[in-house]
Amino acid sequence: MIRRHVFSSGIALACCVLMCSIADVVAAGPQRGRGDAAPAPQQAAAPPQNLQVMAKDTPPAQVLQTMQNIATGLGVQCAYCHAPIAAAADGAGRGRGRGAGAAAALDFASDEKPQKKAARQMMLMVRDINPKVEAAVGKSAGAAARVGCVTCHRGVAIPKQLPEILDQTAQERGTPAAIAQYRELRKQYFGAQAYDFSEGSLIAYAQRATQANKPDDAIAWLKVNQEYFPLSAPTYAGLAQAQQRKNDKDAAIKSQEKAVELDPQNAQLKRQLDQLKGQGQ
Repeated sequence: MIRRHVFSSGIALACCVLMCSIADVVAAGPQRGRGDAAPAPQQAAAPPQNLQVMAKDTPPAQVLQTMQNIATGLGVQCAYCHAPIAAAADGAGRGRGRGAGAAAALDFASDEKPQKKAARQMMLMVRDINPKVEAAVGKSAGAAARVGCVTCHRGVAIPKQLPEILDQTAQERGTPAAIAQYRELRKQYFGAQAYDFSEGSLIAYAQRATQANKPDDAIAWLKVNQEYFPLSAPTYAGLAQAQQRKNDKDAAIKSQEKAVELDPQNAQLKRQLDQLKGQGQ
């Protein structure tokens, strides 16, 4: 299963923070804890409980909307930050099996989960960052881009850049496992903003492997890129570099010729081919 990854920037868990504090807001009366049918309107509008970051008089509807935004930013649901309601001695917990919604089974006011505690701190950090952004760019609060959960999370709970994810897997389990992980991530997240699956992403990653004197790894990654971008001249040029590092001149020339064929107006590719053939300076 794909491992969700740790966030390095302060903004990341801010989303969680909101989820947590917002969840605090939604805590309702005892009947909701029993997992019965949807609460009556007056219960849904119950005042928030245990709010510590958001203002204690924040309207429940605003809290819920903020929570939804956070959940979207992190690609999670309420249970990521909120603990389940413990079954009461009077059998209140038995009601959960009767089709109650996920929110009805959560104790929004509880501080049990560490994700919620960390989220509060991240939320405060985001509040501190946004005024600094405005000052840095010399724009008003309305004109400056604002930092939020999605800024860093991009739809994943614990965000990392794709190269960092692949590096960790390659170090722990080898390049084949990292390639399999890349395929899985691409299948799950392609078209979303979570990871960079563009043509240049694996090319840059493979170039790092070539420079680290790991040409076989570089070639393996570039072969994967060829599957998704079969007409990519830079991919073939990257192959030529890795093959040259392996002292496989014939293969390098063949790859560079393909790169020139795909991008015949690229003078740099032509010069590199000439050099490979011993015709350049």
